[in-house]
Amino acid sequence: LVPIDGKIKQWAQEVIDAAGANTDLEKVRAIYKHIVATVKYDKSGQGWGRGDIYYACDARRGNCTDFHAIFIGYCRALGIPARFAIGFPLPADRGAGQISGYHCWAEAYIKGIGWVPVDASEGAKNPAKREYFFGAHDENRVEFTVGRDLVLNPKQAGEPLNYSIYPYAEVDGKPFTSVDNNFAYRDLAAPSTNNSRE
Repeated sequence: LVPIDGKIKQWAQEVIDAAGANTDLEKVRAIYKHIVATVKYDKSGQGWGRGDIYYACDARRGNCTDFHAIFIGYCRALGIPARFAIGFPLPADRGAGQISGYHCWAEAYIKGIGWVPVDASEGAKNPAKREYFFGAHDENRVEFTVGRDLVLNPKQAGEPLNYSIYPYAEVDGKPFTSVDNNFAYRDLAAPSTNNSRE
């Protein structure tokens, strides 16, 4: 769902040309800024949530999966390695509770720096934190898997998984979708550091 073709490369090139970006870091930043300024976090209607770059570019809306499909596709079309990561968000004032859904983000590889994290959907939702979410992630997330189009080990009989966040099972070589899942969190007390000897 994130092909690298002439159209994607053209769109990516238009973004970096408009920004006057030259280095890979400048290009990645320009792509991020373009996405947070032009894509709306909106889960209404149909089509969102699959990470389909063509849907996301046409609709200019979607969830985190759609935001990062554009980011990853544009980076890769320009020869910049980029990858997808997915996990669960945690509320800032944790305690204990249920997790209602997943959250995803992306990283781009810049020579001499390494993997640079971005969260374009959070940047779009929180304009005051747009600069922060380019190059940083908050502590309110737990990463489960990296990548898309996943082949499991042992290999599943079904198609590669678009991404992996919820349990996957097969019965008689066919995907079994009636797997119940429940995700929760709770804060744990820090271990005692009392090292006194009696």
